[in-house]
Amino acid sequence: KRNKFKDYNNFHIVNGDFGLYDYGDKKFDLVYSAATIQWIPEPIAFSKSFELLKSGGYLAMMTLHGDYKTPNETLYTELQEVYSTYFKPETQYTQRLIYRNALNYGFVDFQEYKFQSERTYNAESYIEYLGTHCDHIVLQEPYRTNFYNGIRAAILKHHDKINFCDTITLYLTKKP
Repeated sequence: KRNKFKDYNNFHIVNGDFGLYDYGDKKFDLVYSAATIQWIPEPIAFSKSFELLKSGGYLAMMTLHGDYKTPNETLYTELQEVYSTYFKPETQYTQRLIYRNALNYGFVDFQEYKFQSERTYNAESYIEYLGTHCDHIVLQEPYRTNFYNGIRAAILKHHDKINFCDTITLYLTKKP
């Protein structure tokens, strides 16, 4: 990714722990999170973002809610059975960020925008996509192999296709 943006001298990618990384005295126009800020405890997520922004800077947070039940209810039911049987992560995801709470940390002008889109995967590309989810990455054996095999078999049974009706939400708030 760094090479893609190498011609932009004011664009920086930091690979590090958001809460612990030392940004020095740098201030930014934008802090952007695509479905990651909800993994950070609220006081750290919002306080650190506020601290890093210049006055008038924005915190932009995006979430994706993928509905695969509506376009394929039978497949949805079969996948839920696979989840029920084999999805046993050692650590459950319990973090629930309330995005509007950014206002409690000094932010103003909270806005919410919703966008609709559609996605389609075949079995292999869907399994690759699932492999990017934190709670799926940590699945241990004997569940891991059985889980992914079950997902694959269900999608193959349904013409090797799973469709999503997505709602993408952008939460935007500003540092005064």
